[in-house]
Amino acid sequence: MTLLQPSSIGSPVARRDGHLKVTGTAPYAFEQPAEAAVYLHPVQATIARGRVTAMDITAAQELSGVVDVLTVFDAPALSDTSDGELTILQDTEVHYRGQLIGGVVAETAEIAREAAAFVTVRYDEGRHDVELTADHPGLYTPESVNPSYPPDTADGDVDAALASAEFRVDATYTTPIEHNNPMEPHACIARWETGDDGPRVTLYDSTQGTHAARSTLAPVFGLEPEQLRVIAPHVGGGFGSKGAPHSHNVLALMAAQRADGRPVKLALTRQQMFSLVGYRTQTIQRLRLGADADGRLSAIAHDVVEQTSAVKEYAEQTAVTTRKMYAAPNRQTSHRLAALDVPVPYWMRAPGECPGTYAAEVAMDELAVACGLDPIELRVRNEPDVDPESGKPWSSRRLIDCLRLGAQRFGWADRDPRPGKHVVGQWLTGTGVSSATYPGMAMPGNSARITYSAEGVYTVAIGAADIGTGTWTTLSQIAADALGCELAAIDLQIGDSALPPASVAGGSSGITSWGSAIVAAARRFRTDHGDPPATGASTVAQAPENPDAEKFTVQSFGAHFVEAHVNRDTGEIRVPRMLGVFSVGRAINARTLRSQLIGGMTMGLSMALHEESVRDPRFGHVVTQDFAEYHISAHADVVDVDAIWLDDVEEHFNPMGSRGAGEIGIVGAAAAVVNAVYHATGVRVRDLPVTLDKVLPGLP
Repeated sequence: MTLLQPSSIGSPVARRDGHLKVTGTAPYAFEQPAEAAVYLHPVQATIARGRVTAMDITAAQELSGVVDVLTVFDAPALSDTSDGELTILQDTEVHYRGQLIGGVVAETAEIAREAAAFVTVRYDEGRHDVELTADHPGLYTPESVNPSYPPDTADGDVDAALASAEFRVDATYTTPIEHNNPMEPHACIARWETGDDGPRVTLYDSTQGTHAARSTLAPVFGLEPEQLRVIAPHVGGGFGSKGAPHSHNVLALMAAQRADGRPVKLALTRQQMFSLVGYRTQTIQRLRLGADADGRLSAIAHDVVEQTSAVKEYAEQTAVTTRKMYAAPNRQTSHRLAALDVPVPYWMRAPGECPGTYAAEVAMDELAVACGLDPIELRVRNEPDVDPESGKPWSSRRLIDCLRLGAQRFGWADRDPRPGKHVVGQWLTGTGVSSATYPGMAMPGNSARITYSAEGVYTVAIGAADIGTGTWTTLSQIAADALGCELAAIDLQIGDSALPPASVAGGSSGITSWGSAIVAAARRFRTDHGDPPATGASTVAQAPENPDAEKFTVQSFGAHFVEAHVNRDTGEIRVPRMLGVFSVGRAINARTLRSQLIGGMTMGLSMALHEESVRDPRFGHVVTQDFAEYHISAHADVVDVDAIWLDDVEEHFNPMGSRGAGEIGIVGAAAAVVNAVYHATGVRVRDLPVTLDKVLPGLP
């Protein structure tokens, strides 16, 4: 693979969209121009299972300003009902509390919301099942786990190896339901216009992929792809939840069908986001580790129970990282699902890898204690020479370098290994470490178009998405180096399904997938048109297949270090210091890379200490529906958080020499916090989040 010679790449270039964002002039989905728009407010089911028997909409219709009311009895028919999440208002069945069963369209958002409250619904209520347990009678094995991994793996004889192991860990770790909460809520504007050539539909959407949204939604309404245009130049965060359309998009398009060409605007409330746009599944994870007298692993078993929805399956790949993290001759992983009467789980930053690594890395800390080894030394002794799962060589695996450098920078050598021994005033203090890894992912089907549009200006077009990660800037840097021009010469166009196809911004795959297409287009452009080219010269090219894709296992790696303070009287937990050291290949933009890593680490801190969605089993709904009750890390919780990366170039993955970094920051961060709390107190908490009530009873 021929790598780019960096010039603009690697520089801490300020965000090209920064001025627009800080001045409030970057148009997000709900802010796009929409003349004579009407507003939509959903009507949601208030039971968890059953059917709607009647909907009285009289009072809503009589409210001044109401334009239309949709119900399960009169909504437009959908052409494709194969997706259980998107198939709404097609029958009277209720599959989970919060399911969309109608909507009110009005001249203002306030009128629509008030009128929706006037809709009276009667139900024939059935018995619901919303509680996940390790012995749930409906547990089953999915055909695959996200995106397409086998659910179970087995190598060697784990039980025999555990029986003969010198040291053993057998513990269960749980993570709660967690909800994505991007700053910009899910929102869209739908315009449905009918002409002589059929419908022409425009959807301004807060999405991580305009082409993905179009390809999913067009068949639902019987549209050809070219009849639906999805536009999303700026997206205020997504963290996975905006990786695919959800039922509110379908509701907006239904309303637009009946709006006589007027744009229909829908912005979900924060409360509605807790039932309509996905969440991280609850997990129950059993880890069994066996090691010899030297601390070398002889057996690893990681068995996961998690939930999905009865209306549509989503199986998270929680144990997949365990298959390749450490060397052991006997390994076993499994995933079991319970299909509950709940909304559909979906991607949340590093789905699978994040909760799975939390459990596995806490188990490794427990094994280090059992063996009497330093936690870093235990990990070093179990470093695999090749990928334990496939036997392939690593394209690069510098985990030990990350651990060693982090230990040096963090002052690990001064650590007293005994838990609960370091006290400063009323605060017990401790430190913890964990490893992290995330797969290198590249998505197929990406293309870019390069046009020499004016003297000294190259217009680079690709339907990529900037979800706050800096794509406007980083793709411009890649294009400048690929074309051999100044960054100022690049006019980037993204965020529109009318542009050349681009994969979704997910799986830390964006820069690899889109950047490879841009480099391919730039190289062909120079071959076709030379330098300087004629004004108007244009080339379209698709990202080529990676010749090394099947030869190596490509993973990013990292190490997290955390200092935790626990108040010996109250059990309060404070984390004054976090350090992450990562191997992610070449940095495209040092400024945005650091931002992504620190953002992931902060989310990991939040996962460890705060985040927990609580479902009321009596009624089936999540009761923690705002930031007063669903706690996330605030500025006061994030004191000294630093992220650094190795001087590294990935030679086997993409022409930029980079690997994805959007998700590895969160992977392992929660485990390092939990391990630090243990070291401070001697109290091992295995059920996230680590709250004071779980720590206080065991304090010395």
